[in-house]
Amino acid sequence: MNSGDTIEVIDSAAQRFSATLTLANHRVTAHLDTLSTASEIAGRWRITLAQALPKGQKMDFVIEKATELGIAEIFPLFCERTVVDDVGPGKLERWRRLAKTAAQQCGRSTVPEVNDAQSLTGFVPCFKNYDTILFPWELAGPQPLRETLPPLVERAREILIIIGPEGGFSSDEAARAKDAGAHLISLGTRILRTETAALVVLAILNYVS
Repeated sequence: MNSGDTIEVIDSAAQRFSATLTLANHRVTAHLDTLSTASEIAGRWRITLAQALPKGQKMDFVIEKATELGIAEIFPLFCERTVVDDVGPGKLERWRRLAKTAAQQCGRSTVPEVNDAQSLTGFVPCFKNYDTILFPWELAGPQPLRETLPPLVERAREILIIIGPEGGFSSDEAARAKDAGAHLISLGTRILRTETAALVVLAILNYVS
């Protein structure tokens, strides 16, 4: 780029600025011109992700990529087959920092809230706060999403996606979720990894929105 070219600058508070570059003596300076008043475009839905805690650093990946795909809120979950049995404050703070940096990187003006971890059983009463609850499960009916998804989200505003752990949801968990209003859906014939499933659902929702 050359002197006089303009760029967009996003600061640590997710404010957007227009800036002009000056190149002189092997130095590049960006002069902030104006604070942009453009706000983040609101999506068709406000989407919340309840993600069963995976092993290792996989939750870092889920939070980062879900943020890029527009997730509004994240609930880490303990399920019957969850291997992780504890989440300390240090890990929660790390996830919140990741959500913030991912939001800045992709130009979001809002940062998803990463909540304290809780059990799926304890989270079920919160189902009533959502218009549509999507519960991907490998034992759900084989109907393709192109047929099942549109009617489920057509009139929704608040959508909840619930993703199971490495070993999948138990039949009891799926039954309790269904009784509480969740829609058991299939993501196809292949069994996806837990860190892949949420991103597949979010990508599909972005496509149909």
